Amino acid sequence: MRTLVALCALVAVALAAPPHHQDYSQAVVVKETPLDNIGIDGYQYGYELSNGQTHQESAHLQNPGQENESLVVRGSFSYVDPETNVKYTVNYVADENGFHPEGAHLPSV
Repeated sequence: MRTLVALCALVAVALAAPPHHQDYSQAVVVKETPLDNIGIDGYQYGYELSNGQTHQESAHLQNPGQENESLVVRGSFSYVDPETNVKYTVNYVADENGFHPEGAHLPSV
């Protein structure tokens, strides 16, 4: 269980990191859903930046107190490529079966 939670947290941080070629120094938060986490069952948060980048994520505890207890994370993130002005969006689920991203620009599995 701890390994899954650590993996989900690592994936969330990696996905939230902006692409290296974009200059985010001028971006400001235009909308924010503060972290909702009282330490029971799961969490929820989100934000939108002035440059078009967004990220929303929520999680809930599946099968609490049982041997197969796991955290199920659902979310999405978007960014606008400054060179092409194309918005890319990735929707994802991270659960006991791994990380599952989907996006129009991603290859189908």
